[in-house]
Amino acid sequence: MGAAWCVAACGGQQPRPPIPVWTTAGPEAELVAHLYASALGFYGSAAQVRVVDDPLAGLDSGDATVVPGWTGRLLGRFDADAPARSDVQVYRSLLAALPEGIAAGDYTTAAEDKPALAMTADGARDAGGDVSTLARTCPDLVVGAVDATLPPTRIGTCTLPPSRRFPDAATMFAALRAGQVKAAWTSTAAAGVPSDVVVLSDKTSLIRAENLVPLYRRNVLSESQVLALNEIAGVLDTGSLADMRREIDEGADPGHVAAQWLEAHPLGTSN
Repeated sequence: MGAAWCVAACGGQQPRPPIPVWTTAGPEAELVAHLYASALGFYGSAAQVRVVDDPLAGLDSGDATVVPGWTGRLLGRFDADAPARSDVQVYRSLLAALPEGIAAGDYTTAAEDKPALAMTADGARDAGGDVSTLARTCPDLVVGAVDATLPPTRIGTCTLPPSRRFPDAATMFAALRAGQVKAAWTSTAAAGVPSDVVVLSDKTSLIRAENLVPLYRRNVLSESQVLALNEIAGVLDTGSLADMRREIDEGADPGHVAAQWLEAHPLGTSN
């Protein structure tokens, strides 16, 4: 009986279940989740991406172990009244606002996807190339935005009028060229900004930062697994993010794109 028990129980260690990485639906959100899942796999830990309506609820319940997101949006979820706008301020405020049992990894200092205002070349030249000029007249600024997006309502301390809505980015940028709107909301990592449109800089952080960051359950991941998550911050930049999004827009699978990118940018090495 003892020998039979040992054959059943001692026959080999059962593989650990994959680490659950949860995300919302959408190719861009799924791309980010697959980047972190692939990073865990790079260090030998299987991970599985799951698409749900509210991944943060899964993180709170413990059903999810890792939930990637954007620092500004996450801060808005955990502390809606936080005034922080710069990348460092937003990250520090997010750390202070996280519920007990949830930690944040390193954020991507070189990869952001914050809202940005785009103008025609002439308009951008008149604005000095930076959003700070528009902040002085923002109560009268006519800005376009794509339906189903949530553009900022403020530039710095100035409240914007409601955005004029368009069904898609192409229609919005056509309205910008036609002078129907003075500026158009896009983002710093958007893949489909036309070449004749200029995205304004935001040198004084008048628009809240949005940098990629992984949230995870405390005391669940090993040190090497946390290191794997943090490695993304050292290799990802905004240009790479935009390139991967462009591939997805052309029909590529988010998981395949993420795996290919990490193969070309191996973790733990100088890139």
